[in-house]
Amino acid sequence: MKKIIIATLFIVCSKMVFAQAPYNQAIGLKIPGGFSVTYKKFITATNNIEAQATLWHKGFRVSGLYEFNFYNLNVDGLGWFAGPGAHIGFWKTEFKNDYNSNADLGIDGIIGLDYKFTNAPINVSLDWQPSITLAGSAGFAPAYGGLAVRYTF
Repeated sequence: MKKIIIATLFIVCSKMVFAQAPYNQAIGLKIPGGFSVTYKKFITATNNIEAQATLWHKGFRVSGLYEFNFYNLNVDGLGWFAGPGAHIGFWKTEFKNDYNSNADLGIDGIIGLDYKFTNAPINVSLDWQPSITLAGSAGFAPAYGGLAVRYTF
């Protein structure tokens, strides 16, 4: 009997942790930290890739992220995610001297909450996306991330 109870608990818990995402793809906008267009595509039931193109007053930045999703918060449509990524950014001419470079290249991390509305094709997420620039204006940049609103399909 003890083995049956343990097996049942294991199955229930694994379904909670590894439940499938409530959508397959999403595209939308993300602010602040600039004005971003964001595209998210699930490649497995719980892992997705996300591409971001960001315009801001100092230039342009493109980021790519691989995110691990967990739907164990006991709220339908709500999950949390985390993962690694990378970016390349280009400075406007007037900021070139401030950063001793026209471009920078670095690694990113991301952690956040993701919610898919049950009866609407809308997804919202709130995340923090710190980055470390390795080439160009080297250093730690904690100010990326924000609120995304996406259309799901």
